[in-house]
Amino acid sequence: MYQVLYRKWRPRFFADVVGQPQVTVTLKKELQSGRIAHAYLFTGSRGTGKTTCAKILAKAVNCLNPQDGDPCGECEICQGVDNGSVMDIVEIDAASNNGVENIRTLREEANFTPAAAKYRVYIIDEVHMLSVGAFNALLKTLEEPPAHVIFILATTEVHKLPATILSRCQRFDFRRIAPESILERLTYVTEQEGAQLDPQAGLLIARLADGALRDALSLLDQCMGRSREITVEVVNQTAGLAGKEHLFALTDAIRNRDSACAMELIDGLHRESKDMARLCEELSAHFRNLMLIKTMKDARPLIVTTDEEFERMTQVAVATPLPEILHCLDAMQSALERMYRGGDRRTEMEMTMIKLCSPELDSSMDAIVRRITALERGASVQRASIPPTTMPTALTKTEERPVMQEQPSSVEKEQVKPTVQETPTKQARSMEEIQENAQRLTSWPEILQELRGYSQSIAAAFTGSAAYVSGDYVLIDAKDMAFELLRRSSQRDKMRDAIRQVTGRVYKLGPYKKQEKKEENDPLTELAGLAEEAGIEVIKK
Repeated sequence: MYQVLYRKWRPRFFADVVGQPQVTVTLKKELQSGRIAHAYLFTGSRGTGKTTCAKILAKAVNCLNPQDGDPCGECEICQGVDNGSVMDIVEIDAASNNGVENIRTLREEANFTPAAAKYRVYIIDEVHMLSVGAFNALLKTLEEPPAHVIFILATTEVHKLPATILSRCQRFDFRRIAPESILERLTYVTEQEGAQLDPQAGLLIARLADGALRDALSLLDQCMGRSREITVEVVNQTAGLAGKEHLFALTDAIRNRDSACAMELIDGLHRESKDMARLCEELSAHFRNLMLIKTMKDARPLIVTTDEEFERMTQVAVATPLPEILHCLDAMQSALERMYRGGDRRTEMEMTMIKLCSPELDSSMDAIVRRITALERGASVQRASIPPTTMPTALTKTEERPVMQEQPSSVEKEQVKPTVQETPTKQARSMEEIQENAQRLTSWPEILQELRGYSQSIAAAFTGSAAYVSGDYVLIDAKDMAFELLRRSSQRDKMRDAIRQVTGRVYKLGPYKKQEKKEENDPLTELAGLAEEAGIEVIKK
């Protein structure tokens, strides 16, 4: 009979447990020193190795030839535990044995000495499922068990355990396993099974597993059933990641406020037997991804999707205001709660989509914030800016002059004549410092998207450009043609407005000049030049 991968490759030694050194190292040290507790509590999310470590610990305390805290795996006790023939190791599922009578039976059995092993070990899985009476029945035995009894409790919901139980156990917390550690284990298993695993495909499986190695092995098993060469495409088809076009289509309908299109999409999905609660969950996860992209510098490690879909999500997130994303996310969560309370799922989904497409119909606080943000983006509000007459400093002139490319009149030249030796030097030094301290403005694509609401021509001219921040300046790296459009003060104000909408600050504008490395002068060349100026003939070889 075929054995699934997560059972076939279950660790049999502490060294094989992946991603839990805080547990395995401590247990091995305790076993080496003989400090064996009477009760252990293993907590953590699913598939992280709680039951596996419990079985390894049960073997290690009873092993006839322990090896540095690990069971030998060859003696009759180790082999008996693996094949289930040793009756002194008892594994109980608390989900189906959660009554008082079950615990009383366990207490009576615990009084008998082990038949073959040194310790009688009780592994109680999902211990949080025990009833209140069962916990009370277990409490006294757990506090003062017989010398030959060890309890190992495992749970995914430790907050449901009474404090009296927690205080009587040694607690070990199992963490979610890092994707890199899962990838390493998947690669090893795939090689042993004679298959090939693409690293990107393995990393995608690890992200889908959400820190659970058992889930990763189960998904790998499904992929190997489809193909012996596991690629990203195979993982997408097996996990059902492909075909998310309906999520992007519904998002576009919300952004365009097209209720009719949204209703047609929902009707088509309903005819295809798409569960509306599942659709609501997918949309909620989709808007959660947009929220992460919108608020984080690099949200890629937190989002489980392909690179192509991530790029598409990034484009949607940049073009969508954060209040709108939060409104959609909150509306989906509320609709999901109402669906599970017994409401008609299709009707709830349609009502939610109509409210998202027409936020004026929604009276929630998130909808009001979204509407206010839309008004602020669309209204031509007078922005706070400094008039040109009140900017006599050298920095302001330096900022305006490269953008406008204006030349001072003859009268202005005469007025600045007394300081002609000092002012250009200070200006050059100041601009040089500004250029050196400039840092890249990561929200520049969002600023250009904001600018399209004001002027399509300016936004199109700055496509492919970059921007840098240095103090009170935004330095723009673009072609000369783009700066020509900023000659008019009204157009410059539009650019400042877009920057203020995204960053929340008012900046001065200026060009960004890439710093070029200065070539070191050759002393011999300089000497030759001086000699030629003096009329001395220089012989060049």
